[in-house]
Amino acid sequence: MNDRTPHQPQPAPRSASGLTPRPVPQPLALLLTPEGRALLHEVRDTDPARELAVATRLRREHPAELVSAALGQARLRQRAAAKFGAEDAGRMFFTPNGVEQSTRASVAAYRAGRLKELGVTSVADLCCGIGGDAIALARAGIRVLAVDRDPLTAATARANAEALGLAALIEVREADVTEVDTAGYDAVFVDPARRGGRGRVFDPEAYSPPLSWAITAARGAPRAALKVAPGIPHEAVPGDAEAEWISDGGDVKEAVLWFGTGLPAAPSRPGPDSEPGSDSEPDPGPGPGAVRATLLPGPRTLLSLGLPDPAVRPPGRYLYEPDGAVIRAHLVAEVAERLDGGLIDPTIAYVTADEHRPTPYATAYEITDRLPFNVKKLKALLRERQVGTLTVKKRGSAVEPEELRRKALPKPHGSASVTVFLTRVAGAPTMLLGHPVR
Repeated sequence: MNDRTPHQPQPAPRSASGLTPRPVPQPLALLLTPEGRALLHEVRDTDPARELAVATRLRREHPAELVSAALGQARLRQRAAAKFGAEDAGRMFFTPNGVEQSTRASVAAYRAGRLKELGVTSVADLCCGIGGDAIALARAGIRVLAVDRDPLTAATARANAEALGLAALIEVREADVTEVDTAGYDAVFVDPARRGGRGRVFDPEAYSPPLSWAITAARGAPRAALKVAPGIPHEAVPGDAEAEWISDGGDVKEAVLWFGTGLPAAPSRPGPDSEPGSDSEPDPGPGPGAVRATLLPGPRTLLSLGLPDPAVRPPGRYLYEPDGAVIRAHLVAEVAERLDGGLIDPTIAYVTADEHRPTPYATAYEITDRLPFNVKKLKALLRERQVGTLTVKKRGSAVEPEELRRKALPKPHGSASVTVFLTRVAGAPTMLLGHPVR
C-alpha cells in the first residue's frame, strides 16, 4: 500500500536576526518536502488541458492535497516565466497575487542597479511580496531585510531566497511594515499594495500602507525608492522627490519616487545594443524635482528640461508615437524638440515632423494618407491597395480599434499591410494612414 501521508516539513531554521520564523503555511509546506519537490519536478510541463487526467493518475500514489498544490504551483510557474524567465520561475514558489503583483525581473534589476550606483549596501524592502525585488537587490550584492505581514507571502519570499541561493543576503520577516525599525539600513524600498477587495486602487492614499506613510518612511532614511502606479498624478509627487517612469519593451510598468539621490551624475550605462553615435543618453544628474522616463532594455533615460508644450502644426511626412513612459512623465515636448516636430493637436500626444530622425523614445511611421474619419472611404482604400493586415491605433478617438478592423477589413484583400491612426487634427476626427519606418 502506498503511503498517502506527506513528509512532514523540517523544523524552521533560525533567521539571520536570530528569530525563528513561524511555521510555513500549507500548502507551501507540502511543496517544500522532498516528496513535494519531486512531484513539482514531475508536473512542471503539464499542459493545463491535461491536468484532470494527470491529477487522477498522481492521486493513486500521492495525497490529493499535495497533488493539487503541485499542479497549482506548476501553473503559477508557467505564468511567472514571462516576468522572471523560465529558469528562475522553474525554481521559485508563487502565490496567485504574487505572480500578478510582482515586479518584472528586468525592471527590478534596473532599480537595484541604480541603488547600487548610489552606494547602497543594505535595503529594508517593505511590502516585499514574494521577494522579486529582494532577489534583484541581493543579486546586485545588497543585503536585504524583506518584510511582509502576510504569513504565506513571507514564507514564499523566504522559500524563494533559499531556492535561488540568496538566503545569506535576504532576511525575511513576517511583520507589519509600519512597525519595523529601518535604522541602520542605507535605503528603504516600499512597494505598497495597490489592489483592494474591489480590484485596482487608484487613490495613492488608498494604498496599503498609504503613500503618505511611505513618503514619511522614505524621508527618514538616507535614500529611498517608492514604487507607485504609473498613473499617479504629477501633483501627488512630493517636491523633494525625483520621479521616474519606467517602461519595458514599450509597456509602461511603474513609476518610482526616489529620495536622497541628489548626487553628481552617475556614469553612462548604455545598453548592450548601443552603437557609437546612437541615441544613448548619459545618466542625467538626479535630485529633488527631477523627472525622467527610462526605457528598458537599455536603459535609456530622458530627463525633463521643463520645456513648454510643443507648437501645433499640420501633419508632415512622419508621425511619431512616443513611448508610454515618455507620455506618463509628460516629456513629449522633449521628444518633439529632438525631432524638430510639433503636435498634430494640442491635446494629442502624437508628434509630427517632415524628416525622419531615429530616436529610442518614439516609434516613427511614414504617413501616406490623411482622410476625414469615414469607414466607407477607408474600406474602399484598403480594397484598392490589396491590404491584408490592418493595424489600428487610436488617441483622442472613441472608436474601438477592433470594431473598425471588423468593418473596414472584413476579409484580407492581399498581402499589403497598413497602420491607421484614429485621432484628431486641429480638433477634427481624422484617419492617418501609413507604415512603421524600418
